[in-house]
Amino acid sequence: MRPDRHDAHEAGRPDGAAAVVIGGGLAGITAALALADAGLRVTLVEGRPRLGGLVFSFRRESAVGELTVDNGQHVYLRCCTAYGWFLDRVGARSLVPLQDRMDVPVLDADGLRFGRLRRTGLPVPLHLAKSLATYPHLSLAERANVGRAALALKKLDPEDPRLDGVDFASWLRRHGQSPRAVEALWDLVGVATLNARAGDASLGLAAKVFKTGLLSDNGAADIGWARVPLGEVHDALAREALEKAGVRVELRTRASALDRAEDGSWRVTADNGPHGREQLTAGTVVLALPQRETHALLPAGSLDGQDRLLDIGTAPILNLHVVYDRPVLRKPFFAALGSPVQWVFDRTEASGLAALPGGAGSQYLAVSQSAAQDDIDRPVAELRERYLPELARLLPAARGAAVRDFFVTRERTATFAPAPGVGRLRPAARTQNPGLYLAGAWTATGWPATMESAVRSGLGAVREALTELGFPQGQLPQEVA
Repeated sequence: MRPDRHDAHEAGRPDGAAAVVIGGGLAGITAALALADAGLRVTLVEGRPRLGGLVFSFRRESAVGELTVDNGQHVYLRCCTAYGWFLDRVGARSLVPLQDRMDVPVLDADGLRFGRLRRTGLPVPLHLAKSLATYPHLSLAERANVGRAALALKKLDPEDPRLDGVDFASWLRRHGQSPRAVEALWDLVGVATLNARAGDASLGLAAKVFKTGLLSDNGAADIGWARVPLGEVHDALAREALEKAGVRVELRTRASALDRAEDGSWRVTADNGPHGREQLTAGTVVLALPQRETHALLPAGSLDGQDRLLDIGTAPILNLHVVYDRPVLRKPFFAALGSPVQWVFDRTEASGLAALPGGAGSQYLAVSQSAAQDDIDRPVAELRERYLPELARLLPAARGAAVRDFFVTRERTATFAPAPGVGRLRPAARTQNPGLYLAGAWTATGWPATMESAVRSGLGAVREALTELGFPQGQLPQEVA
C-alpha cells in the first residue's frame, strides 16, 4: 500500500520535500521508491551505468552467439518477505517464481548417491521429518542428532548479543554434529545463505537463517530464482518503477562529497564525468553504499565508533559458466557433496542460449561457489582444469559432451563476512546527524548479506526518515514479517 502525494501534503509536510539516495543497488532502489511513494521529491545517484548493484547481467559474445549472463546465481526463499515486496513493487513477481514446495536435489560425488531435501505439508518441524529420515548422505545416528540439534537451535534467540561472538561450528560440535553432518546439511544450507562455512559464521546469523528458513513455517524455505536475466528485474523494471514514481535517476554519477549547509540541509556533490559536477540539496539523504564507501562519505561524528565500519570484512563469491554442446542436466539445479562444486543451475533459457541459431541442443550451466576464498584468484585455465572433471564426475552425461564455452565471473567483495562479532559492528539506519540515514545489506537488519537484507535496510532507513519528518505511524512503510 503506497501513501499518495495528497496524503503527504495533508499531513502538513513541505510540499516537494527533497531526498537524495546515494547508491542504486537493491537497498537504494528500495529507499528511493519508498520515499517517493511517501510524496518526497527524490533523486537517486549511482556511479555505474545501471541499477542493481551486485545483482546484474551483462552481454557476452561466445562461440554460440551473444549470451545474457548473470554475474552470479541469486535465489531467495518464501520467508524473504521484503524481497517479495520489492518484486511486487517493480512488477516482477511472475518472473521470479517460487517452488511449490522446497525441493533440493543433493548429489554426493563419492558413489554418486542421490538424495533430496524436500518438505511436506505437515507443520514445523514435521515438514522435514520424512526427508531427513530417508536422507542417504547421513547415517541413522547422524539423522537423529540433526533432529536434536534443530530443536536446540529453535530455542535460540538470534538477537541475543551473546550469540554474535560464538562461531556456529563450535555450537554444532557441542550438539553432537559430526563433520559429515556439518558438510551434508548445515554447511550445505549455511554456505549458500551466509557466504561462510560454519567455523567462520556467527551463531547469531546462523540461527537467524535456520530458524527463519527451516523452523518457522513449513513453506518458509521454498526456493525462488529469476527465470529471466537479473538485469531485467533489478535494472530495467526497477528503473521503470522509479521513473513512474517520479524519481530522478542519475546513472554514471558518483557522490564525491556530503556536507551540511548553513540552513541544516544536506549538500551532495555529484560528479557526472564529462557532464561536470552538480550540487544536490536535500533535507533527507540515504547512503546506500558498501561499508567502505559509506565510511569515506560519512561526515565525522555521524556514528559512535565510526571507524568500526572498516572492521566489517568481506567475503567472495565465484561463478563458473559452462556451455555444453548437449543437455547434461535434467533438473533446474542441484547441490553437490564430496566435491569442490557447490550448487549448479541450468541457465539455458534465461541466458537466451536456447533461442540462438548456434545454441540449438546446447545447455548452459552456472556453478555458484560461495565462501570462495581459495578459488577467487585462480586463473581461468586452472579453474577449468579443476572444475570440468568434477562436473563430469557428478553428471555422467557431461563426460562425452564438448565444452563450447567456459568463463568466470568473480565478486571479490560480494557480501559482508558474517564472522563472529560482526553484529556489534553493523550500524543502525539512523545516524547522529538529523536527516542522514544508512542502508545496505551490511547494516543492522538482523539478516545475513542477502537480497532480503538489502531491501529490509532500505525500508528501515525510510521508516526512520519519515518518522523524523513527522509522518504518522500509519503512513510509514509497513514492517515486513
